[in-house]
Amino acid sequence: MAQNVSRKPIAEFIITGFDTFEKPLTVGIVIFVVYTLVMLTNFANICFIVFDKRLHQPMYFFICNLAVVDMLYCTSSCPTIISVLVVGYKTISFASCILQMFAFGLGFMMELYTISIMAFDRLIAIVNPLRYHSILTNFRSVLLTFVLWILGSATMAVLPATVLPLPFCYSTLKFMFCDYGSVVRATCVDPNPYFDLLSILSSFSLFGTFVFICGSYVWIVSAIKMTSIGSKQKFFNTCFSHLMVVTCYYGPSFVLTVLTRVGVVLTLEERHGLRLGTILGPSLVNPFIYCLRTKEIRNRLMRMISKVNPFD
Repeated sequence: MAQNVSRKPIAEFIITGFDTFEKPLTVGIVIFVVYTLVMLTNFANICFIVFDKRLHQPMYFFICNLAVVDMLYCTSSCPTIISVLVVGYKTISFASCILQMFAFGLGFMMELYTISIMAFDRLIAIVNPLRYHSILTNFRSVLLTFVLWILGSATMAVLPATVLPLPFCYSTLKFMFCDYGSVVRATCVDPNPYFDLLSILSSFSLFGTFVFICGSYVWIVSAIKMTSIGSKQKFFNTCFSHLMVVTCYYGPSFVLTVLTRVGVVLTLEERHGLRLGTILGPSLVNPFIYCLRTKEIRNRLMRMISKVNPFD
């Protein structure tokens, strides 16, 4: 099929994933509002941690990093989606498309890595609390996070590295933005080997990190079985926020993966809705989880509110 289509240089792509939507403006405004909330709440979390020296500890550094990752993950896709739905601007340059594809993949990978390293942090805090600050120092936390960003960038570099050498036959992308699958479909080659590569990469990362997180909690639970009720309460208070984050992120991702693998036929709107849910849902919930469940951040927020309360 691709042999009958002439190869041509592509300067820009046209995004057609929303062409069948009946009310694109309404959908676009809803996404814009949610995206704005994601950016504001995550930025607020970062400010709370950066400007309060008492929060300059490994756990809060990882929370801050998660906020940065959430902002990257949403920003790599949502502005393009909003511009298509609200403004009707459907074109994106070739270079911007490749950069967006890499940034989205990096955001996905760093979500997994960051949630996993937060499980490791909780493991040390529960299993070896007396040595927590000597094992996981601020310097080691920064270094570990830096290594994970390098590892994530190197892993996701596979995506543009496999796409850029390919000839392109089409200038339309039948998706919401420039993801790997839609860009590969625009080439003149058989896309299935590249889909298989992406499936292996994403499944290994998703399930591998989930197994690591589950193993961490199995270790934690086995360590507190013989301890007092107070220790078990501490486990609940320490790990509940992270468990909520794990559920919010891995739940929709597993649902989307399973539905895709078992061959469930979804409409275009349903596929887009699930994908947007995996992007915006956890990124919106995460900052509220840590603001409401983390005592230090919650107290900081309450102090700021009380200072601006005119009735005090």
